[in-house]
Amino acid sequence: MKCLYYTAPTLDSARHISDDLHAVGVQDFFLHVIAKDEAGLEQRHIPAGNYLETLDLVRAGLIGSAIGLGAGLIGAALLKLFAPFGPNVPNIVYFATVAVATLFGAWEGGLAGIASENRKLAKFHDDLAAGRCLILIYALQEQEAAVVRTMRVRHPEAQLAAIERHFINPFSPVRRRAESPLLEAGLTPED
Repeated sequence: MKCLYYTAPTLDSARHISDDLHAVGVQDFFLHVIAKDEAGLEQRHIPAGNYLETLDLVRAGLIGSAIGLGAGLIGAALLKLFAPFGPNVPNIVYFATVAVATLFGAWEGGLAGIASENRKLAKFHDDLAAGRCLILIYALQEQEAAVVRTMRVRHPEAQLAAIERHFINPFSPVRRRAESPLLEAGLTPED
């Protein structure tokens, strides 16, 4: 499955794109539109992007949990080394120290992620601020050609901005694509 990023000029254009993609067989679960005017998306019954797509929650939470894990391991090692509670401390105390530190790190990272924009969408920040819409289409391999063909033929106002193998990986970068003959021909080069 690939995630195809298209930019559209207006919400009405995004609505027509949504209708045409539904006709090709793309379900709402695989189609999300991100726009500055979230109320307009709801009024037009356009499937909107969710918090996992718009906020950096997952990436920051994973980073926070990794930092918490490291801190928990260091804390458990120091407890074992200095034995401030005596030599007969059960192992569950060390496991609990690591678990609590990891969960605390994940929580803190998640809070930081809620306060920041998803790194994958940062490249499209200026487009969104200008009122354009970003359309994320999660295309199955057998649907990809039909989606690209539909977008090229029926919606020339929408531009293919990026192609990503998996949106799910929060650490993979997204590179905006410049206009190229391959994209104009409707081909989707492998990343």
